[in-house]
Amino acid sequence: MELSVFLPALTKSVISLFIIVDPLGNVPIFISLTHGMGVSERRKVFRTAAVTGFILLLAFAIAGNTILDIFGVGLPSFMIAGGILLLILAIKILVIGWEREEKMSPESIGAVPMAVPLLVGPGAITTTILSLQEYGVLVTVSSVVIVFTLTWLILRHIELLYKILGKNGSAIIARVMALLIAAIAIQYITNGLRVFFT
Repeated sequence: MELSVFLPALTKSVISLFIIVDPLGNVPIFISLTHGMGVSERRKVFRTAAVTGFILLLAFAIAGNTILDIFGVGLPSFMIAGGILLLILAIKILVIGWEREEKMSPESIGAVPMAVPLLVGPGAITTTILSLQEYGVLVTVSSVVIVFTLTWLILRHIELLYKILGKNGSAIIARVMALLIAAIAIQYITNGLRVFFT
Protein backbone atom coordinates (compact mmCIF):
# COMPACT_ATOMS: atom_id res chain seq x y z
CA MET A 1 0.00 0.00 0.00
CA GLU A 2 1.36 3.40 -1.01
CA LEU A 3 2.10 5.94 1.71
CA SER A 4 -0.34 8.45 0.20
CA VAL A 5 -3.11 5.86 0.58
CA PHE A 6 -1.89 4.30 3.84
CA LEU A 7 -1.75 7.48 5.95
CA PRO A 8 -5.31 8.74 5.21
CA ALA A 9 -6.69 5.23 5.74
CA LEU A 10 -4.75 4.86 9.01
CA THR A 11 -5.96 8.26 10.21
CA LYS A 12 -9.60 7.40 9.56
CA SER A 13 -9.22 3.98 11.18
CA VAL A 14 -7.48 5.36 14.29
CA ILE A 15 -10.04 8.14 14.77
CA SER A 16 -13.01 5.78 14.38
CA LEU A 17 -11.57 3.16 16.74
CA PHE A 18 -10.46 5.72 19.34
CA ILE A 19 -13.96 7.21 19.40
CA ILE A 20 -15.51 3.77 19.93
CA VAL A 21 -13.00 2.58 22.56
CA ASP A 22 -13.50 6.00 24.21
CA PRO A 23 -10.92 5.90 27.04
CA LEU A 24 -11.60 9.55 27.93
CA GLY A 25 -15.34 9.00 28.21
CA ASN A 26 -14.67 6.02 30.48
CA VAL A 27 -12.61 8.08 32.96
CA PRO A 28 -15.45 8.58 35.51
CA ILE A 29 -16.33 4.88 35.76
CA PHE A 30 -12.67 3.85 35.86
CA ILE A 31 -12.12 6.19 38.80
CA SER A 32 -15.14 4.79 40.62
CA LEU A 33 -14.12 1.17 39.98
CA THR A 34 -10.64 1.73 41.42
CA HIS A 35 -11.72 3.90 44.33
CA GLY A 36 -9.80 3.04 47.50
CA MET A 37 -6.93 1.27 45.71
CA GLY A 38 -3.28 2.25 46.12
CA VAL A 39 -1.39 3.90 43.27
CA SER A 40 0.63 0.77 42.36
CA GLU A 41 -2.44 -1.45 42.56
CA ARG A 42 -4.46 0.96 40.42
CA ARG A 43 -1.73 1.07 37.77
CA LYS A 44 -1.63 -2.74 37.70
CA VAL A 45 -5.39 -2.82 37.12
CA PHE A 46 -5.15 -0.28 34.29
CA ARG A 47 -2.22 -2.13 32.73
CA THR A 48 -4.24 -5.35 32.78
CA ALA A 49 -7.17 -3.58 31.14
CA ALA A 50 -4.99 -2.13 28.36
CA VAL A 51 -3.15 -5.38 27.63
CA THR A 52 -6.31 -7.51 27.67
CA GLY A 53 -8.17 -5.13 25.40
CA PHE A 54 -5.22 -4.86 23.02
CA ILE A 55 -4.84 -8.64 22.65
CA LEU A 56 -8.56 -9.14 22.06
CA LEU A 57 -8.84 -6.43 19.39
CA LEU A 58 -5.59 -7.56 17.77
CA ALA A 59 -7.10 -11.02 17.33
CA PHE A 60 -10.09 -9.50 15.51
CA ALA A 61 -7.78 -7.25 13.48
CA ILE A 62 -5.89 -10.30 12.21
CA ALA A 63 -8.67 -12.91 11.97
CA GLY A 64 -11.75 -10.77 11.40
CA ASN A 65 -12.23 -11.93 7.80
CA THR A 66 -11.90 -15.56 8.85
CA ILE A 67 -14.51 -15.08 11.56
CA LEU A 68 -16.93 -13.59 9.00
CA ASP A 69 -16.27 -16.45 6.57
CA ILE A 70 -16.86 -19.10 9.24
CA PHE A 71 -20.32 -17.69 10.00
CA GLY A 72 -21.10 -16.86 6.37
CA VAL A 73 -21.76 -13.19 7.11
CA GLY A 74 -21.43 -10.64 4.29
CA LEU A 75 -19.99 -7.19 4.84
CA PRO A 76 -23.24 -5.28 4.07
CA SER A 77 -25.18 -7.34 6.62
CA PHE A 78 -22.44 -6.86 9.18
CA MET A 79 -22.32 -3.13 8.53
CA ILE A 80 -26.07 -2.76 9.05
CA ALA A 81 -26.12 -4.95 12.16
CA GLY A 82 -23.03 -3.22 13.56
CA GLY A 83 -24.50 0.20 12.80
CA ILE A 84 -27.73 -0.61 14.61
CA LEU A 85 -25.77 -1.93 17.58
CA LEU A 86 -23.57 1.17 17.74
CA LEU A 87 -26.62 3.40 17.48
CA ILE A 88 -28.27 1.64 20.43
CA LEU A 89 -25.07 2.00 22.49
CA ALA A 90 -24.84 5.71 21.62
CA ILE A 91 -28.47 6.34 22.56
CA LYS A 92 -27.97 4.50 25.84
CA ILE A 93 -24.98 6.70 26.72
CA LEU A 94 -26.83 9.88 25.77
CA VAL A 95 -30.07 9.04 27.57
CA ILE A 96 -28.97 6.98 30.58
CA GLY A 97 -25.33 7.97 31.01
CA TRP A 98 -22.75 5.83 32.80
CA GLU A 99 -24.09 3.34 35.33
CA ARG A 100 -21.96 2.47 38.31
CA GLU A 101 -20.75 -1.13 38.12
CA GLU A 102 -20.83 -3.44 41.09
CA LYS A 103 -17.62 -3.43 43.14
CA MET A 104 -15.22 -6.12 41.99
CA SER A 105 -11.95 -7.50 43.32
CA PRO A 106 -8.72 -5.87 42.10
CA GLU A 107 -7.63 -9.20 40.57
CA SER A 108 -10.49 -9.30 38.08
CA ILE A 109 -11.47 -5.68 37.60
CA GLY A 110 -8.78 -5.00 35.00
CA ALA A 111 -10.11 -7.68 32.67
CA VAL A 112 -13.83 -7.38 33.47
CA PRO A 113 -15.45 -4.91 33.22
CA MET A 114 -12.63 -2.51 32.26
CA ALA A 115 -11.14 -4.32 29.26
CA VAL A 116 -14.42 -6.04 28.37
CA PRO A 117 -16.93 -4.56 27.81
CA LEU A 118 -15.96 -0.95 28.66
CA LEU A 119 -12.93 -0.66 26.36
CA VAL A 120 -13.51 -3.57 23.99
CA GLY A 121 -17.24 -3.99 23.62
CA PRO A 122 -19.32 -4.97 20.59
CA GLY A 123 -18.78 -1.52 19.09
CA ALA A 124 -14.98 -1.77 19.14
CA ILE A 125 -15.07 -5.30 17.71
CA THR A 126 -17.47 -4.18 14.98
CA THR A 127 -15.30 -1.19 14.10
CA THR A 128 -12.16 -3.34 13.95
CA ILE A 129 -13.69 -5.91 11.62
CA LEU A 130 -15.13 -3.20 9.37
CA SER A 131 -11.74 -1.49 9.25
CA LEU A 132 -10.17 -4.81 8.31
CA GLN A 133 -12.66 -5.22 5.47
CA GLU A 134 -12.19 -1.68 4.17
CA TYR A 135 -8.49 -0.94 4.76
CA GLY A 136 -6.77 -4.32 5.20
CA VAL A 137 -4.70 -6.00 7.90
CA LEU A 138 -1.78 -3.55 8.00
CA VAL A 139 -3.92 -0.46 8.58
CA THR A 140 -6.19 -2.22 11.06
CA VAL A 141 -3.39 -3.73 13.16
CA SER A 142 -1.55 -0.38 13.14
CA SER A 143 -4.68 1.44 14.29
CA VAL A 144 -5.20 -1.05 17.14
CA VAL A 145 -1.58 -0.56 18.27
CA ILE A 146 -1.89 3.24 18.14
CA VAL A 147 -5.27 3.39 19.87
CA PHE A 148 -4.24 1.13 22.72
CA THR A 149 -0.94 2.95 23.15
CA LEU A 150 -2.98 6.14 23.61
CA THR A 151 -5.41 4.27 25.87
CA TRP A 152 -2.55 3.01 28.05
CA LEU A 153 -1.15 6.54 28.35
CA ILE A 154 -4.57 7.89 29.31
CA LEU A 155 -5.07 5.16 31.92
CA ARG A 156 -1.59 5.78 33.32
CA HIS A 157 -2.38 9.46 33.84
CA ILE A 158 -6.06 9.03 34.60
CA GLU A 159 -5.93 10.76 37.99
CA LEU A 160 -4.43 13.89 36.45
CA LEU A 161 -7.01 13.84 33.65
CA TYR A 162 -9.86 13.39 36.11
CA LYS A 163 -8.68 16.37 38.16
CA ILE A 164 -8.47 18.52 35.03
CA LEU A 165 -11.80 17.44 33.55
CA GLY A 166 -13.79 16.99 36.74
CA LYS A 167 -16.99 14.94 36.88
CA ASN A 168 -18.95 17.35 34.69
CA GLY A 169 -16.22 17.60 32.07
CA SER A 170 -15.86 13.82 31.85
CA ALA A 171 -19.62 13.41 31.52
CA ILE A 172 -19.71 15.98 28.71
CA ILE A 173 -16.89 14.19 26.87
CA ALA A 174 -18.74 10.89 27.18
CA ARG A 175 -21.86 12.36 25.58
CA VAL A 176 -19.97 14.16 22.83
CA MET A 177 -18.28 10.86 21.98
CA ALA A 178 -21.73 9.24 21.98
CA LEU A 179 -22.91 11.72 19.35
CA LEU A 180 -19.93 10.83 17.16
CA ILE A 181 -20.63 7.12 17.70
CA ALA A 182 -24.22 7.70 16.58
CA ALA A 183 -23.02 9.49 13.44
CA ILE A 184 -20.64 6.62 12.61
CA ALA A 185 -23.49 4.15 13.21
CA ILE A 186 -25.77 5.96 10.76
CA GLN A 187 -22.98 5.93 8.18
CA TYR A 188 -22.49 2.16 8.61
CA ILE A 189 -26.21 1.54 8.14
CA THR A 190 -26.38 3.85 5.12
CA ASN A 191 -23.38 2.21 3.45
CA GLY A 192 -24.77 -1.27 4.06
CA LEU A 193 -28.18 -0.37 2.66
CA ARG A 194 -26.59 1.30 -0.35
CA VAL A 195 -24.80 -1.96 -1.23
CA PHE A 196 -28.04 -3.94 -0.89
CA PHE A 197 -30.03 -1.58 -3.11
CA THR A 198 -27.33 -1.28 -5.78
